[in-house]
Amino acid sequence: MSGTDTVERLRQFLREVSPQARLLLIGELERCVLRGEDIAGADLVLQELRRVMREQRDGPPRIASSARLFFKPLEPFLVDDVGNHTHPGRIARSSLETLWTWVRRDLLPVDAKILSDDIGSALLVNDEAKAKLITRQFQDRAAAAFDTHFGTAASDERARRRLLAQVGTQRPDEDSTALRCVLQGRDRLADLGERLPLRIGNLANGQLDECKMLIEAVEDADRELFLYALLTVRDRLAAPWQLVRLGTKAAGSDTAARVAETRYRVTVSIVLADLERMVRELRDELHSGRGIAVAALLKTIHDSARGLRTELDLPIGSTWGRALGAIRTNIADLLRTEIESMPGRVRTLLRPRPSDEIRPNSVLDPDAVSEIGTLVEFVVACRQFANELAVSEMTQRTFAELQQNLDYDMPALLDGVRHAGAADRGFRQSQVDAAVRLCTKVFGKDYAALMGKAAEVAGGWERKAG
Repeated sequence: MSGTDTVERLRQFLREVSPQARLLLIGELERCVLRGEDIAGADLVLQELRRVMREQRDGPPRIASSARLFFKPLEPFLVDDVGNHTHPGRIARSSLETLWTWVRRDLLPVDAKILSDDIGSALLVNDEAKAKLITRQFQDRAAAAFDTHFGTAASDERARRRLLAQVGTQRPDEDSTALRCVLQGRDRLADLGERLPLRIGNLANGQLDECKMLIEAVEDADRELFLYALLTVRDRLAAPWQLVRLGTKAAGSDTAARVAETRYRVTVSIVLADLERMVRELRDELHSGRGIAVAALLKTIHDSARGLRTELDLPIGSTWGRALGAIRTNIADLLRTEIESMPGRVRTLLRPRPSDEIRPNSVLDPDAVSEIGTLVEFVVACRQFANELAVSEMTQRTFAELQQNLDYDMPALLDGVRHAGAADRGFRQSQVDAAVRLCTKVFGKDYAALMGKAAEVAGGWERKAG
């Protein structure tokens, strides 16, 4: 089974899993990642879970069955990002519908109509082999039509601009080039995928040499496929930032200037683009309030930034050095709001209240407690990665403030439970329960267990006194 088929089966499985099971899986995988446990494919599963949950919120991409088959060779080169961001050799998944419209409206309108009808008929009788054969034939005709259309327009800038306007995506030149190269190199890239391991845990030593040899064998057959061979290897890496090791291997040096002199310099651009995309994904997750595996995503961002700085001697004033510096600044700015808001939100949640402020028989909103618990976990994770992400002083200050708040509020909350009446007992107990839950994340299980015992004693004293 190819790597693409494996990912597609994983994606289908995760779509069919219940929302509750997805949340449990996310929580367990994220805890394992943050503990440093090496679970094969954990990052991939978390990435696909975030995608599935985004699709549930926004709806899946609208694309026909014939289009899905047509674009299948492109799957390893798709990226979940908006269409105007640059990713060398890759196409935004959101651009596929526009590309398909161009193919069936302008590139091969008659063939596309026949394709849709024939594939529909084949799938209706579950003849997948026939559907694949029809798709391959159409892909070949599309690749030939690319050469005809763009070849004719090559010497006429006006015609070329008109053709790119017809493509209609936000990066029409790059997207049409990627689609043409992947369709024409479909079989060579598939063969490369078959020769690669499904997962490369560490791109080093003999495996690094083997991957470099396979990439260059594809390049020897078709120079335009060099970038796509690199991306095929990148798709199998447990740590995609390790792709830059191909650049240092080719240069025989970790000096950025030496790497920039080789054709493998694009590996650095690929990793920087991935890093920028992950930061945007982190921003979207934080702003959405859902917080889907953001701590694990933060770890991946941290590891990528540290990997670049470790593998390459990047002068601060160099093009790559400035790009990485800008990304780290962006991360710090993004995290600042979340980190600095956390103590105030905890204070609001746990503030001891007079009885006349408590609605009879009410409790804390479980969703609010869960959201703040996720935020506290996020800040705890930020502490682990603070130095690389330029948020060290901020996280230390915020964490110390959180510890002081919990230490200060806990005695008053316990006292409130001891003296609670029937109307406010549930609310005060829910505050204590929330505080104990947060203590587990901040001080550890032993301290939280002591606070839990104290809460039991306080509640027992109240019941006995009542």
